[in-house]
Amino acid sequence: MNSDPIGSREEAAPLRVALAPLDDTSTFKDRAYASLKDVIVSLNVYEQPNEVRLDERRLAQDLGISRTPVREAMAQLEREGFVRSVPRRGIYVVRKTKKEVIEMITAWAALESMAARLITTDAAEGEIAQLRRMFAKFENGTLHAKLDEYSEVNIDFHQTIIRMSKNGVLIGLAENLFTHMRMIRRKTIGESDRADRSIRDHMNIIEALEARDTERAGNLVRDHALGLAEHVRRYADYLD
Repeated sequence: MNSDPIGSREEAAPLRVALAPLDDTSTFKDRAYASLKDVIVSLNVYEQPNEVRLDERRLAQDLGISRTPVREAMAQLEREGFVRSVPRRGIYVVRKTKKEVIEMITAWAALESMAARLITTDAAEGEIAQLRRMFAKFENGTLHAKLDEYSEVNIDFHQTIIRMSKNGVLIGLAENLFTHMRMIRRKTIGESDRADRSIRDHMNIIEALEARDTERAGNLVRDHALGLAEHVRRYADYLD
């Protein structure tokens, strides 16, 4: 007869099943979301004469996946303000109103201005130097001959300012905001004399960062962004 008290026996350890790490841990929904967002940003929706409708079935076919992850990705994009669902009509890429665009730019001005201030106190010399190298290819009057290329460098410049702040919360707040603004920046850079003014502003900003002039750097970055907001207010009638 076993005299061991109930529960005193040592239980055998459960068998552990070992698995190799997955190379790609993203789900179909994650990959569908990333692909759809890239397409939306590249559409130049503000240059399209008509609304852009997204066909869920066709998108699923193009991606080679079922409609469920596409539907889930669409729901996330709608929460982030990139698409809108219209009952009995379908899903459309969002075109922001002039008021919404100006509000986004104003919020961005505050975030990027603070990022610039942080750069003057925390960034290494080499990090600031990379900002100057971005614009070397546009010297000697070649700017307008390479306007599309400059547009991308312009966008990268502002994203780099945010990243160089090394402030995780600030970077997170700016991420989706700038994705919306990217389409507006691409549309407006060729209007009036914005490209020439843009590069002058950028060089002044870089000089302030190099000099570690916190107040001037923050003010220049803020005023540069608010200049875009004023341009949109005065000239972007296509947003109404």
